[in-house]
Amino acid sequence: MIKLLAIDMDGTCLNSRSHISAQTLTALHTLAKSGTLIVPTTGRALTCLPHQLTDQNSLFRYVISSNGAKVTDYHTQKTLYQSEIPKQTALSLLNACQSEKLGITAHIRHEYLLQGHSLVFLGRLIYGKDARKVRYVQNMEQTIQELSCDVKELQFYFFPKTPCRSSKCILQTPRLFVLPAPVSMQRSFHQNPPKGRSDASGQSLGIAKSEIACIGD
Repeated sequence: MIKLLAIDMDGTCLNSRSHISAQTLTALHTLAKSGTLIVPTTGRALTCLPHQLTDQNSLFRYVISSNGAKVTDYHTQKTLYQSEIPKQTALSLLNACQSEKLGITAHIRHEYLLQGHSLVFLGRLIYGKDARKVRYVQNMEQTIQELSCDVKELQFYFFPKTPCRSSKCILQTPRLFVLPAPVSMQRSFHQNPPKGRSDASGQSLGIAKSEIACIGD
């Protein structure tokens, strides 16, 4: 019997307009009423969850966010699991890339920070109302330096004619997991927190792997 369903958001639960259809919501509610825990699973920061879900408190309680770097009890905001890039590792990486023109985004605490006005525009265009917590920063390295916390995720966007040195630097950073992505983008995490960290949620709730189902990429 399936006791926990971890379901991906963008490209799976959400359509091309970042909306959840009425049919999908009905199906999820039916499954939840049968006793299955619905766990939204996303590459988004926690504060950028689809607003249609955040309005459905009875539908879910646990969330896997930032591509698996964090598992949260959404009702109490308690962290059940996290795997973050140490602050100094993030700063060293950003310092090594500072001489090149890159678009940079980061998930810090529950915020989605973006360096580069074009990325802010794209984020709001893609996520719409869900991007209300997106925040522009002028200098990502300086912003992280001033914060007393580690980093859940770093994303690097390589613009045309950007040298390959930054890409090699990211790939060669010790204890850093780089998610396969288009050649113009790289996502970096501490060690290996795949988005499907449903096992972390399940273990904390006493649910075996054989009782967990995952849908999505």
